[in-house]
Amino acid sequence: EVQLMESGGGLVQAGGSLRLSCAASGFTFADYSVGWFRQAPGKKREGVSCITISDGVPYYTDSVKGRFTISTDNTRKKIYLQMNSLKPEDTAVYYCAADPIHCSAVTITWRYDYWGLGTQVTVPS
Repeated sequence: EVQLMESGGGLVQAGGSLRLSCAASGFTFADYSVGWFRQAPGKKREGVSCITISDGVPYYTDSVKGRFTISTDNTRKKIYLQMNSLKPEDTAVYYCAADPIHCSAVTITWRYDYWGLGTQVTVPS
């Protein structure tokens, strides 16, 4: 079965950095897009970043452009989110997800088929 498992969350001071990892299994990696989503209490789920594995073209929501970088290790089927210059508003549970669609500003708003359980990122103010 498809499995996704996030790791790397934690508490980091504003301005600091953190790298999230997601281990994927159970699907043909090259046929999917993968992404990172986040949800804070009282807020709707937000698509942070996604990337189409086949072409490697990423998408970032405006609030993280220039600060976050999505990357993949296609051999090991790992997805990473490098988060720099963290801000309190980045505090959320972060989820990795996968779907057999092309990553775009439009499709990142759709619910992906497969999800991890999430990892907490806390940036105190």
